Amino acid sequence: MLERLLPVASTSAGDIDFVFSLIFWLVGFWLLVAELVFFWLIVRYRRRDGQRAQYITGELKSEKRWITIPHLLVLACDVFIIFFAVRVWYDVKQALPTAPEQQTVRIVAQQWAWTFFHPGPDGQLDTPDDIVKVNELHVEVDKLYHFQLTAKDVLHSFSVPVFRLKQDAIPGRVIVGWFEPTKTGEFDIQCTEICGIGHGLMPARIHIETPEQHASWMAEHGEISVAAVTGR
Repeated sequence: MLERLLPVASTSAGDIDFVFSLIFWLVGFWLLVAELVFFWLIVRYRRRDGQRAQYITGELKSEKRWITIPHLLVLACDVFIIFFAVRVWYDVKQALPTAPEQQTVRIVAQQWAWTFFHPGPDGQLDTPDDIVKVNELHVEVDKLYHFQLTAKDVLHSFSVPVFRLKQDAIPGRVIVGWFEPTKTGEFDIQCTEICGIGHGLMPARIHIETPEQHASWMAEHGEISVAAVTGR
């Protein structure tokens, strides 16, 4: 359902959408049932001439069923939702998948910009060919990425809507997570934690590129980074 409004561009986005859709349809179903019963009761027991109102205590077994049976049915739906929500939460937030060709990027939030540290052509961070960009994150489609997220000053929150990814950035902590892009294109990165007067002016862009595009970009900017470090 959500993918009709916002593209799905990561391996985990579909699972997260499934949980939201599951909640929407189950809750929507019981909302509709409750409203139909409510209006049926209004019409069925409306005021009539010659018929006195009754005071219902809710103590009779036949009356209690109107509470206990719906509660049990809703509880069963809750268990169903919790099962899938915990499974997706574990896969997205607790597990850290690995792959032979994975890469790691470092993300630093500050008032009011994002700084992204990309591994250069050698594929490793903290080497002379690292590529540092402000408000631009470049990744390769269908490749697993780990990220190291931190903040320089106050709380921020790293959000990529097309990934269905949101992770708070906390000063003094390095938070590790992952994503695997599945769709090429240029998409929004947002800060979703109010971080000061410039919070609304803190957008960035993620560029998801084909292997050829990404290799070309990396080769070009890796040479620039090395030249800046060595002075050549």
